[in-house]
Amino acid sequence: MSCFTFLKVMMILFNLVIVLGGATLLGIGIWVSVDSNSFLNIFGPLSSSVLQVVNVGYLLIVIGAVLFVLGFLGCCGAQKESKCLLITFFTLILIIFIVEIAAAVVALVYTSVAETILQATVTQVLKKEYGKSSDITTVWNKTMEDLKCCGLMNYTDFDGSPYVKEHDNRYPPYCCNTDQPCNETGLYPVVPGCFPQLLNEIRKNGGVVGGVAAGIGALEIAAMVVSMYLYCRLDEK
Repeated sequence: MSCFTFLKVMMILFNLVIVLGGATLLGIGIWVSVDSNSFLNIFGPLSSSVLQVVNVGYLLIVIGAVLFVLGFLGCCGAQKESKCLLITFFTLILIIFIVEIAAAVVALVYTSVAETILQATVTQVLKKEYGKSSDITTVWNKTMEDLKCCGLMNYTDFDGSPYVKEHDNRYPPYCCNTDQPCNETGLYPVVPGCFPQLLNEIRKNGGVVGGVAAGIGALEIAAMVVSMYLYCRLDEK
C-alpha cells in the first residue's frame, strides 16, 4: 500500500468519526433544546461550569453541525479525490484553527475584560429571565443549591427580575441562610455570589481544558497536513 493510499484511507476513517460525532452532538443539542428538563434529570445539574450561563442546546447544535459539515467534506474529498473538496476542508480547518488561537490570546490578555463582559451579560439575563424562563430558572436554581451561592455576584442580580416581582419583592430562598421569607431583612449574613466559585472550578480544571485544547489543535494540524498532501499529490496522478 502506497503512502498516498494509506493516508487517503486514514483521512476517510478519521472524517467518518467526525461525521458520527457531529451527528451525535447535533442530536443531543436538539434533544436539550426541546426537552431540557429531561436532559437535566438524567445527567444532573450543570453546576461548577460556565455552561450554566449559556444555552447548551444551541451550542451543541452549532458545534455538531460544524463537525458534521467538516467531516463530510474531508471524507468525500478523500474518497472522490476531489481537489475542490480537499482545499475547502483545509481552508475551513485553517480558519477554525486561527479563530481558536485568537480566542486563546484574547482570553489570556484580556481576562479581566472578558470577566466584566460576562458579568454584565449574565446579570442582565437574570434580571430579565429568572422566574420567567423555565430553563434559566432551573439551571440557576441547581447552581445556587449545589454551590451554596446567590446570583452571579450577589442577591442584587435579582432586583427587578420576574421572580422578585411575582413574589412580593422576595429573593430566591438560596439567597438567605434562614427559613424566614427571603426579603431584605433575611439577607444577613449575605450569601456569596456564584461567580467566584465558578471561576475557581474552571481554574482547577484548567490543566484538563488546556490538554484537550492542545489535543484538538494537534488533530487540526494533522488534518490540514494530510489534506494538503493529498491535494498536492493529485496533481501527480
